[in-house]
Amino acid sequence: MMEDNLKKFSITEKCPVRNVLDRFGDKWSILVLMVLGEVDKMRFNAIHKTIVDISQKMLTVTLRSLEADGLVKRTIYPEVPPRVEYEITERGKSLLTHINNLAAWAKENMTDITESREKFNS
Repeated sequence: MMEDNLKKFSITEKCPVRNVLDRFGDKWSILVLMVLGEVDKMRFNAIHKTIVDISQKMLTVTLRSLEADGLVKRTIYPEVPPRVEYEITERGKSLLTHINNLAAWAKENMTDITESREKFNS
């Protein structure tokens, strides 16, 4: 019985943890989604100024990945110079609910987690 329950984790192409969560489980994706969830639309430089410690290259990679998964929409306006805006999609908004719960959990438990890390490392 237990072995059957664990099989779902061994089938790589069907494992949601590997195929979905891995795409936005990196250092920046959740933060980018949270930022975009606070506004209607945002330009690249505004996102970069909000998340000051992300490199431009990493922000580009992160936005492209989120766009590929349908969590972020990128709109290019044919102007000179071109204007590009990003916004969170409905799918992204549905994920944001869970992200906000995770963020609240992290905030609530950060002190205890920090203490556990200090005990572990000493």
